[in-house]
Order: sequence, then structure tokens, then C-alpha cells
Amino acid sequence: MSFIDIDNVTFTYTTEDDNGNVEKNEVLHGLSLSIDKGEFVAVLGHNGSGKSTLAKLLNAINLPDSGKVTVAGMDTADEDKLFDIRSNVGMVFQNPDNQIVATIVEEDVAFALENIGVEPSEIRRRVDEALKTVGMYDYREHSPSKLSGGQKQRVAIAGVLAMKPDCIVLDEPTAMLDPIGRREIMSTITELNKSGVTIVLITHYMDEAARAKRVVVMDSGNIIMDDCPKKVFSQVEKLKSLGLDVPQVTELTHELIECGVNLPEDIIYEDECYEALYKLLKVGSVSLRLTAPEVRLRTSFQREPITASIKASERSSKSLP
Repeated sequence: MSFIDIDNVTFTYTTEDDNGNVEKNEVLHGLSLSIDKGEFVAVLGHNGSGKSTLAKLLNAINLPDSGKVTVAGMDTADEDKLFDIRSNVGMVFQNPDNQIVATIVEEDVAFALENIGVEPSEIRRRVDEALKTVGMYDYREHSPSKLSGGQKQRVAIAGVLAMKPDCIVLDEPTAMLDPIGRREIMSTITELNKSGVTIVLITHYMDEAARAKRVVVMDSGNIIMDDCPKKVFSQVEKLKSLGLDVPQVTELTHELIECGVNLPEDIIYEDECYEALYKLLKVGSVSLRLTAPEVRLRTSFQREPITASIKASERSSKSLP
């Protein structure tokens, strides 16, 4: 049995208008998914695909209408196991301000521990350890209101870490952050996974999903794709048909391949693209069907740009926009 098992689950939201009319909207349709301990799984999907609903099933915020969700062998529908389930699976949400409750950083991280009766000496140890893990120990006596968005989100993650969960589910944790904050959070998430914490990351950012070990793509309450990032993102046209993007470097590679450049189809990291293009340029085997006179490519091997003169071929009419 996997650490998390979702077996043939359906879930429906029920709403009622001012006139008492009830409307039901089934958002998950017989969904099944298994996640092993220590995995780093990214879940992608456009708005309304069911990915946030799925995330909330993992620690019993949502309960399935039918089917079954188990965490470490515990059924999420079993109320007697609710505390144990949520101790195993922590949640981090999109807006860190919704999770921060105290006026001092270290007091916020300690809040849940105090509520469950952990000994003060153990609280001190766990709070310090969690803040050091996310790189916020030096800010332990600061007010959260004085922190950046990325720093606040790291404090929120520390609060979850202090509970010693085996798994952390992050529902679009970087959506409200600037690029610097996004990098900080992704670095923290990656390091947590390396330390053995199971990560389930809900995200709209393809470059974040590319850092996971496994990518699950959802559409209309169903799982459409489930594989390693390279295999998922190499299916550019299929992802676009689902209303999703691919990492920018993958998009560039796809366009170059369409123009006749002999590149691997599974490039998802910038360094891979630099290296592949550098090798082609070095041996003089690049031939693009472009009308532009040249393309400048900066590689990780040289500080100065490499300039490749590209002549139009017999199919020069086909050019990149």
C-alpha cells in the first residue's frame, strides 16, 4: 500500500441560491491516485480542473462522496483518525496571511504545538529546528507583518514543519509572490523533499512543476497524464489542447525542432538547452528555417554570447513569428 491512496473518488460541491434552489456540481469523477512516501508530485490543471479539491482530500478537509482516501493506512472518513491524519499531512495555502495567527514569528510557529499540549522544551526545539530549515531563524523575533510575501510563506511552512508531518501539501504557495519569493519557496520545498518529506505541489507554474519528480495533469475532474516531467512536458501539443503551457525552454526547443534543429524533445531545463545548442553550434550542424539573419545564444559555458549565422534554407518561407 502507498502512503496516500485515492481509490475511485467522486466529490460534489452543493450550492443553494437565495430562492432555495440547490445546484450540485461534481468536480471529481472516479479519480484514483497513489503517492509513495518521499515522492515530489506536482499537480497541474487549469482553473476548475479539480486540483485544489484533490489537495483538500489528502488531509480530510474534503471527504469523498464515494470511493476512499487513505493516509498511512488510515481512512480519512474515520473521524477518530482525523488528528493522526492531519499530523501526517500538513497543508500550506496560497495566501500566507490566512495561516499566520500570531504577532511574532516564533510564536506563530509554536501556535499549533501549544494547542496540542507539547512540552515547552520540545516546542522550543521544534520551533528553532523548523525556522532553521526554512531559513527564517534570524527573523524569529520579528513581526510577520514586516516580512515579505516569500518570507511569510516560509514561516507558514515552518508552522507545518513543526508538527513533524510526513507529507506537506502546498496549494499554489507561490501564486501571490514575486519571482524572488517564488525562488525562495521552491528552494525550500526542494530541500524538504531531499530530507525525506513527501511533497504534493499544486501549481500553475510549469517551471515549478518541472522540478518535481512526477507530474500529474488534471482536466475536468480526471487525471489525464501522470509521468515524470520530461515525458509529460515533451507532449507540448497535448498540454496546449488542455489549456496549459510548458516551461519556456521546452516551448523554445519545440519551436526549434519544428524549424529543423536536431534537438532532444524532452528538454525541460535551461542548462540542457544551452548544452544541446552549444554542441550543435560547435560542430556547425545548426540549420534553421528562419528569415532572420542570425540568432544569438548565450550558453552556460561562455560569458560572451555565441553568435550563429543562420541562412535561410529551401523552406525559408516557414519562420518563427
